[in-house]
Amino acid sequence: MEYQGVRNWDGLLDPLDDNLRREILRYGGFVDAAYKAFDFDPYSPTYATRRFSKSSLFERCGLPGTGYRITRNLTASSGIQLPRWAERAPGWMSTRSSWIGYVAVCQDKEEIARLGRRDIVIAYRGTATCLEWLENLRATLSHIPASGPSDAGVCPPADAPMVESGFLSLYKSRAATCPSLQEMVREEISRLLRSYGDEPLSLTITGHSLGAALATLTAYDVKTTFGQAAPLVTVISFGGPRVGNPSFRCSLEEQGTKVLRIVNSDDLITKVPGFVIDRADGDAASSDRDVSLAGLPSWIQRRVADTQWVYAEVGRELRLSSKDSPYLSGINVATCHDLKTYLHLVNGFVSSNCPFRVTAERVLGGRYSRAERVGA
Repeated sequence: MEYQGVRNWDGLLDPLDDNLRREILRYGGFVDAAYKAFDFDPYSPTYATRRFSKSSLFERCGLPGTGYRITRNLTASSGIQLPRWAERAPGWMSTRSSWIGYVAVCQDKEEIARLGRRDIVIAYRGTATCLEWLENLRATLSHIPASGPSDAGVCPPADAPMVESGFLSLYKSRAATCPSLQEMVREEISRLLRSYGDEPLSLTITGHSLGAALATLTAYDVKTTFGQAAPLVTVISFGGPRVGNPSFRCSLEEQGTKVLRIVNSDDLITKVPGFVIDRADGDAASSDRDVSLAGLPSWIQRRVADTQWVYAEVGRELRLSSKDSPYLSGINVATCHDLKTYLHLVNGFVSSNCPFRVTAERVLGGRYSRAERVGA
């Protein structure tokens, strides 16, 4: 359970514990499968849907023998209202709903015994469609709507949790023929809790880029919805942007949600959106390259705090750097953000005093070495 964050990964990150490394890479493989199963071809009749069935997805994506079975496909819908002229645009430009990931449950007895529990995984891919890109640009903060009918219409307090508007839209919006991502997740988690509620359970939510942001939102929503009935909820995020304000971070901590952020210090996406005034414990040493207001006069901080642009980092951070790898050449914005790069850096990182190990070449030279560029 320590690898799931019950002790906030104390003593496991620097130097990086080998068992934790393997677990991070294992969950990264689930995210990689979400990318490989997605139909990126805008001229395909199945664009923005999954290419493989639930029963064959892992094997077709190079993950045989995971011990997990996919129980639910997940779709995200954009809430952006397009102008009338957009109806004449190519269909791929206005695709409102798209397959974004899946829920999988560990069914293998040996894997359950190894973990000491039955693990549920939710895996999300990153940005792929035009409307998802537009949602990413809606960077102002919005209050999280009330979850109960008795709270409807009640004005939230000034210090209420707030999250990035575009991420919230993708999580809560529904299409005419498709429920929202939030509704699908709640329905499936409720079903799984009824099926396996008498067993030790864990819920691990993992994603890359936009998927990392949605993973954090999903964790917050699951703990808010199911309360004490929810299992231990852990987020393993790769290259995720900031998600919410300081109140959102505090709410996650009070819930007991565990978040491990894998961050490439050369990745621009992890430094946006908004500004950071205060930092979670353990992040102060990594603030030198981020957009932070911590060193500015208090009156400037108060002025910025009154805007909808003040974000907070969540959870614990495993900070890596593309510059530490002797195998990465041509470092640029796309390469630094690529999931393959993240998995390579995790595999190679030893400690802050010994950044890289020689055997890490296997990741780029093995099953993660395909010249596939995410979202190209």
